Amino acid sequence: MNMNTSTDMVMNLHEKVYVALNNEMQEDEGRLTLNWVINKWGGHHPISIIILFINSSSSFEFVDTPFGKLPASSVSDDKIKILRKCEQEKIDKLLSKYIAFCGKVKTEVHNIKKHDEPIQKTVVDLIIERKITKLVMGMTLMRSSSSSGRSKNAINGSFYVHRTKPDFCELFILCRGKLVMLKEENDEGYMEDEEGVIVGKIKQKASFKGWLGKMLSHGQVKSPTCPSSRCSSADSDSPISRNNSNNQWELYKQDIEEYFQELGSNSEENGSCTMKNNTSEQIMFADCIQVCFKGPGDRIEALRKEIQAAKEMIESNKNAAKAEVDRQAKASWAICLCKHQAEQLQTHIAEEISTQADLTKDIDNTQEQIHEILDDVHESKDRLSSLVELQSELSSKLQASSVAKRGTETKLENAANARTELVREIEELRKQRDVFQLRIDFCKEKDAIGLATRMTDPVSCSYREFSADEIRSATDNFSTYRKLTCGQDWTSVYKGRINRLSVAVKMLNSNVNMCQEIFQAKVNLLANIRHPQVTAFIGFCSELKCLVFEYMHNGCLRDIIFSRAKARALQWHQRIHIAVQVSSTLRFLHLAEPSPIVCSELNPSTIFLDRNFVAKVHSFGLTPRCDEFTVLANVGAFGDLLLQLVTGRNWAQLDHEAMMIGKEAILEALDENAGDWPLDLVEEVVELATKCRSINSEPSVGVIMSSVSEELNELKKKADGLIKRRECHIGSEDGSISSGEEGRHVPSNFLCPILQVVMENPHIAADGYSYELEFIEGWLQMGRDTSPVTNQKLKHKHIVPNNNLRFLIQDWRKLINLLENMDSSSYGFNK
Repeated sequence: MNMNTSTDMVMNLHEKVYVALNNEMQEDEGRLTLNWVINKWGGHHPISIIILFINSSSSFEFVDTPFGKLPASSVSDDKIKILRKCEQEKIDKLLSKYIAFCGKVKTEVHNIKKHDEPIQKTVVDLIIERKITKLVMGMTLMRSSSSSGRSKNAINGSFYVHRTKPDFCELFILCRGKLVMLKEENDEGYMEDEEGVIVGKIKQKASFKGWLGKMLSHGQVKSPTCPSSRCSSADSDSPISRNNSNNQWELYKQDIEEYFQELGSNSEENGSCTMKNNTSEQIMFADCIQVCFKGPGDRIEALRKEIQAAKEMIESNKNAAKAEVDRQAKASWAICLCKHQAEQLQTHIAEEISTQADLTKDIDNTQEQIHEILDDVHESKDRLSSLVELQSELSSKLQASSVAKRGTETKLENAANARTELVREIEELRKQRDVFQLRIDFCKEKDAIGLATRMTDPVSCSYREFSADEIRSATDNFSTYRKLTCGQDWTSVYKGRINRLSVAVKMLNSNVNMCQEIFQAKVNLLANIRHPQVTAFIGFCSELKCLVFEYMHNGCLRDIIFSRAKARALQWHQRIHIAVQVSSTLRFLHLAEPSPIVCSELNPSTIFLDRNFVAKVHSFGLTPRCDEFTVLANVGAFGDLLLQLVTGRNWAQLDHEAMMIGKEAILEALDENAGDWPLDLVEEVVELATKCRSINSEPSVGVIMSSVSEELNELKKKADGLIKRRECHIGSEDGSISSGEEGRHVPSNFLCPILQVVMENPHIAADGYSYELEFIEGWLQMGRDTSPVTNQKLKHKHIVPNNNLRFLIQDWRKLINLLENMDSSSYGFNK
């Protein structure tokens, strides 16, 4: 949109007020006129003032010379040009002052050149030509029409504009900055200001229009040929009367025209008759003079002739009077028809005015709709430009997709060629994985035994003491949204983050009074217990009496197995792995020297799962015990845990007699969320649970959990064999081995040596092995300086990203997905 179009749109939004000025007005008079316009409309709604500056060329008809005013024709053309240039500069300066006087009101100037026509005729032509609806002008504008009688001429000119302007124009005439009203009464026209004072008066000339108006204002004249019922004003209001009057007008239109022609001819005849009568009177007067000088006989004869002539004249006058009566009747009849037609025309005029008002409203509504359409057009243009940009972007993406498609097709061909080679490598990789798994188990066992031998030394395991500010900063000043659990004594637990490591801060209840010695003894015990399936103790804070443990991302086992939500359900083989991990932990604790360590409350609430669903016993509940019965109670609690893993119910709440029910009842209560349990494995798990619950005494309580752990390991091997045969999903949703990865036998170097999951972000430690970043960071932040695999001291604690291995793992995952899509029947998931 160009600048002119936008300016026109802005002007259309403002109401236009036209102000007529000319070059012969005084500057003060123009200022008063503009000031009246601004005061009347400027404060209510936005307006735009359009100054119609009428430049009269009469100022150049005479020029000032040392000899007085002379005609312009007697002055040279050069001087005329100079005078005109000076006059134009004065006009431009005057218009600039007018625009500056209007201030913030939008103002335009239209120069109008007037030549021969009177200024009032020029004003009326401008109203019609520009369709002006509001016009303001001063009386002094009309004084420039002639050099004499300017006041009378101004009033006449104002009345002329007032009478001849169209009805759609609203005219405001000012006198010295004040509004005056034009009124007409009888044959006089006068002007009144706002206070009712008459400021001017003129005597109007009689016209046929005024005479006709007076005639129509008097009572109806009845004609012998025009019945009163036809000329009644009451009947003229009805539609039938209007139709009749129209018919009469059309019917007698020709008669009325002939009547007016007859009136014209009668006027001529009346003139000739008058001349004849005058002539006859002169003749009679001359005859009377002659009779006076004649004798009696002659006088009698003359008197007889005169009497006869008088009779003839009387008869002629009677005929003329009769004809005059007929003409008057016809005139009344014509006037009646004209009056009816005038009333009908007045009705039509009122209807036209109403129609014009409706059309004006429709035009305003149409303009508003046009503005809305323009806004929609602009918005559509913006959307179209956005769509064009989007189209170009999509075109570029389509080209890139085409290139990528060709590359993918090439990769598919290569994958098809490598498929046979990959199938051959699967068996070899599976064997390597089994060997590496045995190595991992051996290293874990070795680390656990070494840890148990070092438990007697209170400073053998590293931990640190945190300040109160560090604890508050880690927990956001113990914010409510950080709280995990809330209860008595030590059960207020908050989630925190220290050195990019997620931790769980266990707070001592403020109502519990614990001396520093007991608190330090608890810290020393926790610091000396280190096992992969025991929650790691990171540190403590003496000032706040709180303990810091590693954070377990999947929460406690209770929230998962007792939940009815299938989304978080553990599969049956995962539950067997958890049982194996817990039994290994209990075996390690029961064989501790110098005295066994038991879990005071072994249940799903004290067993936590990390992000890979590895089970860990909460170290806070561990206490050293020398009593044989406490160890046996631990074994019985483990039996309850096995039943809870199998059924997903809290069987520990049942008494011993209720637990002696048959295997069939337990098999019917299997947890459906765990998937399809192998019945033979379930029976063995139930038998093992019953055995744990029924043990009363043993010669060596330390070997009880060893036997249970060995049996569970055998069950785990059977379960792993079934999983391999079924090609079932193993692992967790957080990056553990998926069914496709397990079915493809993941390369050993892709697995974390400790977590045994495919790594997402592998990092190389000082021992040369690659670990998952979160695991190795947690391992080092807990103060350990030995290798998790070799158990040898690390040269340093720096870790480096293994980007090459990460890229290989990503390519391997893509290749697995391609192979699954190509042959889902052989390498896909079983559903």
